[in-house]
Amino acid sequence: MNYSFHPEAEAEFVEAINYFEEVKIDLGYEFAVEIYSAIEMATAFPKAWPIIEDNIRRCLVNRFSYGVLYSEEKEEIYIVAIMHLRREPDYWKHRK
Repeated sequence: MNYSFHPEAEAEFVEAINYFEEVKIDLGYEFAVEIYSAIEMATAFPKAWPIIEDNIRRCLVNRFSYGVLYSEEKEEIYIVAIMHLRREPDYWKHRK
């Protein structure tokens, strides 16, 4: 199954990579690897993670306090947020 990003989700993903890269060299890369690993799991097993609202599911990311929020569409996984788990929890809801 394929995946695509909501434009704001893609922007926050890049922003987080840049932040972690400033914290420590290669940490941004390691963060991206963990996010893509979570996306891979979501595309392979889209119904494996809990629904948090309507048809939006959250796949937790290893090593980082982030979750990949997505909906299962006909032909793809649509990623609505790369969410920091300690951030305001409802900020992404306008993206559905």
